Amino acid sequence: MSNYIGIRHEDKYLLEKRAPLTPKHVERLVMQKKLDIIVQSSAKRIFKDEEYRKAGAEIEEDMKKCSVIFGVKEIPITVFEPDKTYVFFAHVIKGQAYNMPMLKKMMELKCNLIEYEKIIDEQGKRLIFFGKYAGFAGMINSFWALGLRMKDHGYISNLLKIKQSHHYHSLKEAREDISAIGQRIAENGIPHELLPFVIGFTGYGNVSQGAQEICGLLPVKEISPEKLLELRNRKNLPDNIVYKVIFQEEDLVEHIGRDPFDLHDYYANPRNYRSVFEKYIPHLSMLINCIYWDKRYPRLVTKEYLKKLFSKGRPKLSVIGDISCDVEGSVECTLKPATIDDPIYIYNAETEKITMGHNGEGMLIMSVDILPAELPRDASIGFGDVLVNFVKPIADADFEDSFEDLDLPKAIKKGLILHRGELTPDFKYLEEFLDSH
Repeated sequence: MSNYIGIRHEDKYLLEKRAPLTPKHVERLVMQKKLDIIVQSSAKRIFKDEEYRKAGAEIEEDMKKCSVIFGVKEIPITVFEPDKTYVFFAHVIKGQAYNMPMLKKMMELKCNLIEYEKIIDEQGKRLIFFGKYAGFAGMINSFWALGLRMKDHGYISNLLKIKQSHHYHSLKEAREDISAIGQRIAENGIPHELLPFVIGFTGYGNVSQGAQEICGLLPVKEISPEKLLELRNRKNLPDNIVYKVIFQEEDLVEHIGRDPFDLHDYYANPRNYRSVFEKYIPHLSMLINCIYWDKRYPRLVTKEYLKKLFSKGRPKLSVIGDISCDVEGSVECTLKPATIDDPIYIYNAETEKITMGHNGEGMLIMSVDILPAELPRDASIGFGDVLVNFVKPIADADFEDSFEDLDLPKAIKKGLILHRGELTPDFKYLEEFLDSH
C-alpha cells in the first residue's frame, strides 16, 4: 500500500463546501513534512482544485492510492476500502442508529477510524472542532431570523440588513454588518414595546462562546439569571442596551429530592434532576441553545410548556436559535434539522406542527445542523490550523502494531474508535448499539 494522504470531497450535503485541510495546510505538509497528498476533485468545495494543485497536491477522482483519508462528514458506506485509515466526524459515539451500518462496514473491512470529536487533551477538552464556527453562523442566522420575525410582528428593524450566514463571503463581512447595526442600536435605541430586550444563552463551551462573540458586536450588558427575574420590576431601563444572560447547569435544573445542586452528580445521575428553566422563558426575547444533550437529561423547553405559554397570547420570546439541534431534545419543539437552503420554521404550539419559513403563528426555530458549513472558508482554516499538526504522526503510524504499541499522539489515540476493525477499549460500549441494530 502507498503512503499517500487523501482529502476526500464532501457528499453528505449539497451545500457542504468545507475541507479538513486548506491549500495552505497542504503546501506546508508537502514542503515541510514531505508528504504525498491527493485531493479528490470537487466542483463545490470552497477551495478550488487548482489551488490544491499549486500547493503541491495531486488531483484525482478517487482515493485508491491513499492509505489515510481525511474528510469532514460521514462517508457513504460503499466508499470504504479494506485496511485503510479514515479520519472524519463519524457521529457514532452516542450509538446513533443511522450510522451503525457504516460502523459495521468499517469493522468488516478492518478499517481504522479516528473520530475528530474524541481527539481530546488530558483534561478531556476537544482539540479539533468546528464548534465556534457553529456559534458564529448560528448567531448570525438567529439575528437574521429575528429581523424577519420582528417584521412579521410589525417592527421594521435594522436587523433586516443582516443576511443568512452562507450569503456572506467571509466572517469578517458579517461582523461588519452586525457591528454597524450595533452602532445604530446604541444611537437610536430599541422600540419601547420590546424592552427589556434579552438574549439567553444555554451553555458556555466553544459553540456558546462563538455565538456570544457575535452577540457582543451589539451594545450588550451581561446580567445573571437572578437579575433577569428582577428586570420586569425596574423602571426607566435604557433603550439602547441588549441584555445577555448565560445559563449554566445550576441555573437550568434542580435536584428532585431538593438536595443542593452538584455538577458531578448531575452528570453522573441526570435522571435525579428536573428542569427549572421555564421560570426564565417568559422574560427572554431570544434563546440561543448551545448545550450538549442526550436523552438522559431533562428538557429545557417542552411542547407542553409552549402550549401553556401561547395560550396566554403571543409571548415575549419569538425566536429560538437551536444551535445544538437535537431533534425533540433539550428544545422539544425542534422537530427536524433544517437545511442551509431552508433554515427556519414556525412551530405551532397548539397543533405541534411546523411550517417552513417565517410566516405563521408560533415560535420561530432556527435549527440548521451543519452550521459551520455556512462559513466554509473561515471554518476550514480554523479547523485545519489544528489538524495540520497531527497529519504527519497519523501518516507515519504503523497501524499493524497492536493497540498498546501503536505510536500515535495521546490525543489522537483517544480518538481511535476502530483499530484494524476492532473497537478500542474506550469504545467497547458501542457493541450494545451494534447488536441492537
